[in-house]
Amino acid sequence: MKQILVTGGTGFIGRPLCRVLVAAGYRVTVLSRKPATVRDKCGPQVAALASLDEWRPDMHFDAVINLAGEPIADAAWTARRKQQLRDSRIALTGQLVAAMARAQRPPAVLLSGSAIGYYGDGGDVAFDESSPAAGDFAARLCADWEEAALAAERLGVRVCLLRTGLVLDPSGGLLGRMRLPFSLGLGARLGDGRQWMSWIAMEDYLSIVLRLLEDDGARGPFNMTAPQPVTNATFTSTLAEALHRPALLFAPAPLLRLALGERAPMLLGGQRVLPARLQAAGFRFRHGTLEAALAGLLR
Repeated sequence: MKQILVTGGTGFIGRPLCRVLVAAGYRVTVLSRKPATVRDKCGPQVAALASLDEWRPDMHFDAVINLAGEPIADAAWTARRKQQLRDSRIALTGQLVAAMARAQRPPAVLLSGSAIGYYGDGGDVAFDESSPAAGDFAARLCADWEEAALAAERLGVRVCLLRTGLVLDPSGGLLGRMRLPFSLGLGARLGDGRQWMSWIAMEDYLSIVLRLLEDDGARGPFNMTAPQPVTNATFTSTLAEALHRPALLFAPAPLLRLALGERAPMLLGGQRVLPARLQAAGFRFRHGTLEAALAGLLR
């Protein structure tokens, strides 16, 4: 039975991921600052590490899945907050790679988080994994995060970079926040609604992770998005229709810029991202269109 270390295992994606890994026969350990909560959040079979200092050189993990990171949009980007965002991603990833280097047997594979913010606001340009990083703060955060993870390749570790889009699941995340206001008929388009939203259903995300774990030929960046991104206007109307409610409101762009400051492009800009490498590898999405995904998720 393979041993896997997961960071970010008590988060929105990490919790269902741990359960899927256990169901698939893996033995899972979660790195958490609150190890006493891990079994309740992730399942009774999941072990916990309170610190990477507990990863002794004689301990072996076959794989590491690195999803840790402070939420990027939840607080204003002060200088202190920006440093927290970098430390929770880049510094932690560096510490993970250092722990791998100390191990008598390093893991065979590292799946490390990133985000489609890597590409910046691209308007109507379609991005695949060969597209370059943009230069704004969120893009540089992703690029530096990926660079820290790729350092593990020098240890002979296979590295996959998970450029994650908007993960949809009713348990939380974007859909969890939007469901109540949309159910009340208070759904609103953001600005002109032309910005692209590249999304993925949680079920497909978890299936991709399992595939990348086992595919010895998989390495480098993968866009973790469904094959049909939509504009914000389309997302708004589709979600409202799925909930049988109107969506007649809109949030003016100037108001959002005033309220969010430097974070505003995360709502008013977007990325039209295509999962080119996954499709080339023959991955079949169970939720390929937003209408079908929402119909299943909100049933």
